[in-house]
Formats: sequence, structure tokens, C-alpha cells
Amino acid sequence: MSKPYTVYILECADGTLYTGITNDPERRLKAHSEGKGAKYTRSRRPLKLVYQKVCGEKGEALREELRIKALSREKKLCLIRGEE
Repeated sequence: MSKPYTVYILECADGTLYTGITNDPERRLKAHSEGKGAKYTRSRRPLKLVYQKVCGEKGEALREELRIKALSREKKLCLIRGEE
């Protein structure tokens, strides 16, 4: 059985937020931190994991990632604070 997928949000050193999905959060965060993750995060280190949600299957995680990416910054911050 495959690992469940997780949607996550990273806060970059410049204060921007990066949203992604993975089925191995520890490995993915390590890759981002080492500059081997997404191009967006390579020059914005250090990074801080500020939100994660286990979704189960990849399709569910992709839909949740798209939903989060469509939110305004303020709404993303509310989600991170648990206010959504």
C-alpha cells in the first residue's frame, strides 16, 4: 500500500508562501532545505513548514493544493492559523 499524500505550505525566508504535495513530507522538506526542491524555494531559504494536511490519495491532494493556491495570502494565513 502506498503512503498517503500530504499538502503542505512552506514559509520562505522572504515571507512568501509555497504550497506543494508529497507522499514523504520529511524527504520533501529536506530536499527543499538543501536547495534540491522546487525552483521557487531554492533562492528563498531558509524554509519553515507552517501547514500540512494529510489527504490520502494523490488526486485528493492535488485538488486541495489547487484550492489552497487559489486562496488569497490572507486566507492562506487564516488556514495556517487554523481559522478556516
